[in-house]
Amino acid sequence: MRYEIRVEGHVSETLAKMFPELDHVVVSGQTLLYGPVVDEAHLYGLLARFQSVGLRVVELRQMPD
Repeated sequence: MRYEIRVEGHVSETLAKMFPELDHVVVSGQTLLYGPVVDEAHLYGLLARFQSVGLRVVELRQMPD
């Protein structure tokens, strides 16, 4: 499964390295992280990591393979 996860604000390169499985791009004051998510446990783990570093998820979308 591929996901797009949009978070509020600009994610620095240092912070983005905490999500090595995802690519990222800054769009209109938000950061879009995208890439493969293996399963539901991986997805919840990513969400927990976002929360632990203070990133606010504003949109989460599963993409077609």
